[in-house]
Amino acid sequence: MREREMTAIIDFGAQYNQLIARRVREARVYCEVFAHDTPWEEIQARRPRAVILTGGPASVYAPGAPGVDAALFQAGVPVLGICYGMQLMAHRLGGAVTKGERGEYGGADLDLLETSELLAGLGPGERVWMSHGDLVREAPGGFRVLARTANAPVAAMADPTRRLYGVQFHPEVAHTPGGQRLLENFLYRIAGFRGDWTVSSFIEDSVRGVASQVGSGRAVAGLSGGVDSAVAAVLVARAIGDRLTCIFVDHGLLRDGEAEQVTRAFQGLEGLRLVAVDAADRFLEGLKGVTCAERKRRIIGELFIRVFEEEARKLGRVDFLVQGTIYPDVIESGRHGASLIKTHHNVGGLPEDLGLELVEPLRDLFKDEVRRVGAGLGLPAELTGRHPFPGPGLAVRVLGQVNRRRLDTLRAVDRIVTAEIREAGWYGRLWQVFPVLLPVRSVGVKGDRRTYGQVVAIRAVQSEDAMTADWARLPYELLDRIAHRVVNEVAETTRVVYDITPKPPATIEWE
Repeated sequence: MREREMTAIIDFGAQYNQLIARRVREARVYCEVFAHDTPWEEIQARRPRAVILTGGPASVYAPGAPGVDAALFQAGVPVLGICYGMQLMAHRLGGAVTKGERGEYGGADLDLLETSELLAGLGPGERVWMSHGDLVREAPGGFRVLARTANAPVAAMADPTRRLYGVQFHPEVAHTPGGQRLLENFLYRIAGFRGDWTVSSFIEDSVRGVASQVGSGRAVAGLSGGVDSAVAAVLVARAIGDRLTCIFVDHGLLRDGEAEQVTRAFQGLEGLRLVAVDAADRFLEGLKGVTCAERKRRIIGELFIRVFEEEARKLGRVDFLVQGTIYPDVIESGRHGASLIKTHHNVGGLPEDLGLELVEPLRDLFKDEVRRVGAGLGLPAELTGRHPFPGPGLAVRVLGQVNRRRLDTLRAVDRIVTAEIREAGWYGRLWQVFPVLLPVRSVGVKGDRRTYGQVVAIRAVQSEDAMTADWARLPYELLDRIAHRVVNEVAETTRVVYDITPKPPATIEWE
């Protein structure tokens, strides 16, 4: 078997640098993300065919600015610096990086100065997306300036002899129409990739990797009913067979009828052994009086693990816990040098004395990639096509205190929202849609009487990977039907509002 080709992406802390990884994989090239302070020897041991330096919020000339091992630029491996990555390359190799007279944020027209392998296929006046306050005033010796914009004298540069390249703009975002072509130029024309990373190759490699990690051991998998845990479980089952037992924990925080639906779906999957555990009382007791979202997530994460450990002991010797952790979970929980947005219960919420070794075969995948892997594994469309549902369940959609009454109210609203969205043909067009029960009350009038009831927010978003998202422009008629049904059929509610905040600045979930 041929060795897998790999691009190393070195992360300098910008929150959405994982978009670069997405674009690289869309080009059928495998990539891995490394923190900027990873020693070059460690990265080199992974035998990367190319390196991409990402953007970041720092200034390269500021004290303590993140850097990179100097050996990288002498290794002979093709390197592409993007935004901060290009500035770092210029700064380290003798160029001049300064603060711009004004920041450049948004669209800009690229003025091509020279033909090059990197910019092949890009036309004059190419529209690109800028987001920087510093700029490369002068390229290092040996570099050619390939392009500029009105505010950036060096918008692209290259030293073909050393195979070092840089762009000030962001090719990874949709606002740079030629960005994917540029990345593919770097990967194929310059670095010489074959482009052989596919769903089938990922499945093959993952099965082999899990088999090697688990060896002759036994594992339990946490099933939530979502696509991530389902795909992870089936992938591991393919690697170790009946030495995997799947455990579904009903924490009392699921939607109406979901526990029964999940149990039926997974019992029907060939080769999966399923144990269902009703732990609702235990989770609700642990959440009693807790209003802080971070505390909720950590409490739920620890209780999950404790339940798993107890069930695992009933099975005899078990060494591994399978989780459906995916890349956005890792990023938002503050890994790879990014700042903490929220703790995902399966990442930052895990207890320190975890008694099982983690198996996370999907840890480096985005949600859409997980769906494709699930289809490649033969999972039914009703599983792979489900909207994402948070591991902490409705606990992070019931804002404030979580109790049975408030959960039941939210479940009733959720039934209405989901039914209307499906009936209108919008379910497949949305990344997620769900109601949120707010910790406030509002005055209303029902039957000529004053009411003082619950407020529900509806959240519907469209996205490719959940790292950025835009609010969905649902038809007014659809929103009107949802609002009327909610306030008429759910007695506890008085008011329905619609969330029109994109991500960023908001996250998709409210907590």
